[in-house]
Amino acid sequence: MSDTHTLPNWEKLVQKQLKTEDIYTILKKENLEGIEVRPFYDAVQKPLTNLPKVEESTHLVAPYHESLESDVFAFLLDQNVENLVEKAVFINNKDLAEHIRPEDEDQYFSLIDVFDEKEGVINDQLTKELLAKDFKRNICVDISLHQNAGAAIYQQLGIALAKAKELVEMYGEGILNKLIFRMAVGGNYFFEMAKLRAFKLVFNQLSKEYGLNEIPYIFAETSLRNKAVSDNENNLIRSTLELASAMIGGADAVYSNNYLVSNSTENSEEISFKQQIVLAYESIINVFEDASNGSYYVEDITRQIAEKSWALLVEIEEAGGYLKLLKEGVIQKKIFDHAVEEQKWVEEGKIKLIGVNLYPKLEVKKSIEDLYDEKEIKAVRWSEMFE
Repeated sequence: MSDTHTLPNWEKLVQKQLKTEDIYTILKKENLEGIEVRPFYDAVQKPLTNLPKVEESTHLVAPYHESLESDVFAFLLDQNVENLVEKAVFINNKDLAEHIRPEDEDQYFSLIDVFDEKEGVINDQLTKELLAKDFKRNICVDISLHQNAGAAIYQQLGIALAKAKELVEMYGEGILNKLIFRMAVGGNYFFEMAKLRAFKLVFNQLSKEYGLNEIPYIFAETSLRNKAVSDNENNLIRSTLELASAMIGGADAVYSNNYLVSNSTENSEEISFKQQIVLAYESIINVFEDASNGSYYVEDITRQIAEKSWALLVEIEEAGGYLKLLKEGVIQKKIFDHAVEEQKWVEEGKIKLIGVNLYPKLEVKKSIEDLYDEKEIKAVRWSEMFE
């Protein structure tokens, strides 16, 4: 290792290059997550063991199309399809789930959220119906909505844990290995990678509270939050990076939402799925359990996100639990406050969205008040302000 790879020597080198001794003021990178990001890492505080995933290789999930039947292993289903044999099938429709009868060679997963976020209740009848089915994972804890509504990363994870705890309290700890967590992955590449890794840590910690040692099943999909109606090519690049961070972070399944925000076509669906194919078969990043393990930067932000997420879970539980706070509007307000601050950063250009607030810079057409409601968790794209 050369002498420049020590902190004192690095500082001297950068002071010389920037022509100032006050380098940390210049190099400081703010973020809305409250995560400390240092410009130089030469060690990690607490090295983590390899963080495993449930599936050996990340499933590449495509929207079902008959032309893909022979080539694709994992499908997302919104409608009934007969004679799907030896496939991983992710059910995305409540009515469809009632009619599914899995065969021995099938792998069925439910992506149906049993939480009613508007009423602040769990659909008990639906939950019991799903638990009675011979699915590989029966119950979905969906926090993709929360990401698309503007929740901070630690809020997404804290809420996921709090929702899981509500399920345990109603149906017992045996439900923990029947859960699948649906997460939306945003464009902050390393932070999103660390988000999935941190969730593995905190979910495992939650399971240990009940004497178990569970690994979460993570279904990761591309975010809607950073996509723009008139910027399809950039949307495609953004979602490719999101898929990459999900695979590297150790997702068990990945799904690419159509990069055309409106008016999707059969061709755009095919291209969206091919993003996953190229990443998996040419970059070969879907087979590793924990590809980013050992990166000082990723390890450090993983630890910080895990700590903040667990602290939020404790806060929610001490205040009465997720459903109680949802009925009181507390959860909605927490997400609203962060989403509004994030939208201000977009408006000011602190968060850069190419083709929207940078290259070219569009005019603001809608106010933050037009976009957000502190009483409702709803998906909002950053670019809606300019459209």
